[in-house]
Amino acid sequence: MTSTSFVSLSSTEPVTAQSILENIFGYQSFRCGQQEVIECAVTGQDSLVILPTGGGKSLCYQIPALVRSGLTLVISPLISLMKDQVDQLVANGVAAGYVNSTMDREELVNTYKRMNDGHIKLIYVSPERVLMRDFIERLDNLPLAMIAVDEAHCISQWGHDFRPEYASLGQLKQRFPSVPFMALTATADDATRKDILQRLQLKEPFSYLGSFDRPNIRYNLIEKHKPVSQVVRFLEGQRGCSGIIYCGSRKKVEMLTEKLCNNGLRAASYHAGLDVDERAYVQDAFQRDDIQIVVATVAFGMGINKPNVRFVVHFDIPRNIESYYQETGRAGRDGLPAEAMMLYDPADIGWLRRMLDEKDDGPQKQVEAHKLNAMSAFAEAQTCRRQVLLNYFGEYRHEPCGNCDICLDPPKHFDATEQARKALSCVYRVNQSFGMGYVVEVLRGMQNIRIRENGHDKLSTYGLGRDNSHDYWVSIFRQLVHKGLLFQNITRNSTLQLTAEARPLLRGEINLELAVPRLDTATRAAKSDKLSSKNYDKKLFAKLRKLRKAIADEDGLPPYVVFNDATLIDMAEILPTSYGEMLAVNGVGQTKLDKYADPFLDLIQEHLTHHG
Repeated sequence: MTSTSFVSLSSTEPVTAQSILENIFGYQSFRCGQQEVIECAVTGQDSLVILPTGGGKSLCYQIPALVRSGLTLVISPLISLMKDQVDQLVANGVAAGYVNSTMDREELVNTYKRMNDGHIKLIYVSPERVLMRDFIERLDNLPLAMIAVDEAHCISQWGHDFRPEYASLGQLKQRFPSVPFMALTATADDATRKDILQRLQLKEPFSYLGSFDRPNIRYNLIEKHKPVSQVVRFLEGQRGCSGIIYCGSRKKVEMLTEKLCNNGLRAASYHAGLDVDERAYVQDAFQRDDIQIVVATVAFGMGINKPNVRFVVHFDIPRNIESYYQETGRAGRDGLPAEAMMLYDPADIGWLRRMLDEKDDGPQKQVEAHKLNAMSAFAEAQTCRRQVLLNYFGEYRHEPCGNCDICLDPPKHFDATEQARKALSCVYRVNQSFGMGYVVEVLRGMQNIRIRENGHDKLSTYGLGRDNSHDYWVSIFRQLVHKGLLFQNITRNSTLQLTAEARPLLRGEINLELAVPRLDTATRAAKSDKLSSKNYDKKLFAKLRKLRKAIADEDGLPPYVVFNDATLIDMAEILPTSYGEMLAVNGVGQTKLDKYADPFLDLIQEHLTHHG
């Protein structure tokens, strides 16, 4: 791409949002909400845009940037995210650039010259850079079309990812009062939304609150018993697919990566303890499909714009629903089916609460405690997961979703009075002085030195529960904790203690119903072929992916920048054999047609000749 090329529109055609959507980005129609937002931005109105991850936020400011005259400034928090966005724009024939700390002086001078000469339409910068005096003075002398603030939840103290440098961005509105502003984020509850508007000082903004629903993602939560085995078993159904596994600590990241590699999986670690070059290598290799799975702490992901992530696994529970929503939203950005699986142990919530207790008292601590409680309630819900998630963001649904573990396999209840009495009696017999694991061993009649030394093999409850597995009894005990009949005393190494509510049950005055323990749950949501709902040629799709990878490697790009999976599936379904038919494929615009169509058309033709 030459530095002066903006867009590839014919001179006779008026530059409209629709023509840019079709000719530059290769899409025939707008997604829900995009058109209203774009029209407001084109007319110069401020706006607040809340759209789910993968809902097409970027086009909301990229299209107005190409319709309006002048330079559009995009404020983005991560260098990797900037680079990725610019790579994709350039691949579509749009003049875009970025200014960040990775550039040498020569690159920086060249970029500033292109900005001054009017040869860049979109420039991406960090919040720290944009507020530097020399940068603001440069902007004073440029015709600004628009300013877009991405990941705008970082502005708010009520957001889950507050960043002080974002809080000062209101200065820009004072400096450029007539330039339209657009604030965009995927995750913001009501308090956060109000805070964004106030801090950015937006004038009578158009607010678009899109649905937080990602219907293509299946939410699946399973009880954590043998987590590494559970993850390996889950991954057996994900062969060849890209995915991210989030862990709560660097140590777990390293451990799990090693285990997965030993199981023949192409996995790599990512956390803040690795040096910058190694992190950059892992991110790049994942984008290019050279690595299948990234095992990471929350340090990974905000800069990932990879559309073909097919699964996200949470090895540990996140600290808040916003993080969970944002992290699971990295799966299925292409709109195709994706999995979000979380392993849950109530003890993990206890650990997060202890960490929170060590923080200084104040409003921030209260916000975090509230958000952790909401996350805990989500994990322990016995109702549709999607309803709980959407309700949190103020989007109320009355119908269950049909695509989460609760909907697909509703909890079955049974009269657990006898099991509960056995469990509670055993806690009482060991003097309420031991943790859950030990009490289960006594109840199951295990032969070990510790039990014999304590004389607990002589108890009346010893061996009463030997007919059921360890995991079965752990589930029963956890439910008794949830129901308030048992208490795990954090100050005494999580020993189990009876509450007053346990007395009437032990006396035989009441009965108790519990959910049937869910065992071997990793295989519970048995999946048919993920993409079987679409009628396309699977063999051709595999060939197209191979060709895409070869072209991407030659051009030094991630494969999805050439074409994403949804576009390749469209090709395998439509089977285009001419330029006209190829332009009808979603995601093929004029620039990509000129650049890539020939090898793909040749491959499709050859495939049809041999298999037609």
